[in-house]
Amino acid sequence: MTMLLTVLGIVLFAVGLLFSIAWHELGHLSTAKLFGIRVPQYMVGFGPTLWSRRRGETEYGIKAIPMGGYIRMIGMFPPGQDGRIEARSTSPWRGMIEDARTAAYEELQPGDEKRLFYTRAPWKRVIVMFAGPFMNLVLAVALFLGIAMTFGFATQTTTVAGVPKCTIDQREQRDTCAKTDPVSPAHAAGLRAGDRIVAFNGEKISGWPELSERIRETIGPATLTIERGGTERDLRATLVENEVVKKDADGEVVPGEYVPAGYLGFVARTEILPLSFTDSVDRMGGMIENGVESIIALPAKVPDLWDAAFGDGERKEDSPVGVVGAARISGEVMNLDMPTQNIVASFLMLLAGFNLSLFLFNMLPLLPLDGGHIAGALWESVRRRTARLLKRPDPGPFDVAKLMPVAYVVAGIFICFTLLVLVADIVNPVKIS
Repeated sequence: MTMLLTVLGIVLFAVGLLFSIAWHELGHLSTAKLFGIRVPQYMVGFGPTLWSRRRGETEYGIKAIPMGGYIRMIGMFPPGQDGRIEARSTSPWRGMIEDARTAAYEELQPGDEKRLFYTRAPWKRVIVMFAGPFMNLVLAVALFLGIAMTFGFATQTTTVAGVPKCTIDQREQRDTCAKTDPVSPAHAAGLRAGDRIVAFNGEKISGWPELSERIRETIGPATLTIERGGTERDLRATLVENEVVKKDADGEVVPGEYVPAGYLGFVARTEILPLSFTDSVDRMGGMIENGVESIIALPAKVPDLWDAAFGDGERKEDSPVGVVGAARISGEVMNLDMPTQNIVASFLMLLAGFNLSLFLFNMLPLLPLDGGHIAGALWESVRRRTARLLKRPDPGPFDVAKLMPVAYVVAGIFICFTLLVLVADIVNPVKIS
């Protein structure tokens, strides 16, 4: 049964991956056709073609390797200065440029002269190239908000899960009381498991973040209004100063850092609760921020990744994960001992994170990524606007093909990184509990 569920998880992830890729390319396809650019091919995957059908002027198909996808647009690059598009030099760098230029025109047909990608206004080219990553962002946001507002996330509440009998310096990281430890303020006040704190010093509490902050700000006498057995009552507590885990400006715990603060001494119950639309959007914003930070931190993680793949290094929880690693995690999710709705939510969150990563990665201003083409179109717009302001001749379209040698280097780096992650995902995978 375990193997069957693992295979099911991997297959479901593969289907979600293919859909995400097809959804991405649909963004490029629809906007390209909207602006009159001819698109001969729409393909999901790379390598040998498994299936294809021609509808109108476009061939739609699925290829054998589900590691990406593409649409082929006519005239991605402008012709050379002499108006020709075939290779004109034995230089390897020039060959790269002209090979890319030739590929952009190899399916040119009569009447296509006005349907070339590079002839469209820069803002239209930006829309076409941005539409693909944007579709992944839309899917990520839709999945995330759907999960957050219907299923919810594990959230600390103001309900008491337990009350330690003593006050322990949290830096000591122990659970048992010593004879010299003073009685905890919550235990002394008579707080019990199952009580729900509804007010602090006479002021209503909206949730755990507010209650936690009020407790940390208070040292000395305080009044707790609790709900117990359907009725409210007041408890008197004397909060003490203790070393507690530090929290950042967003209320998130900062691991390994402690600060002196007011201490009551109880464990808050964690429940899975739906979020409001506003809270869901805020949490989505945090997810995007974390994604950006992860992209920036990728180069710094290569040494640890190398040690995990080829040495005795530990595979860290925040280590980069590729398609194979994500598929393995999906298989593990299917085997978790928890309700079906939790498994479904976890799987959809994995898919949402994957789509968010696709968006952020493709927005890097580097060829051959979509962000590289966007940067080229924006630079062309700046050059032309500047020329008009200075009353100089129009410099013409920016020749992105000249950057193809750089694109090959970038692609080589990405391929090497992908292979490194692949090896690490096989020999030392990231696992979930």
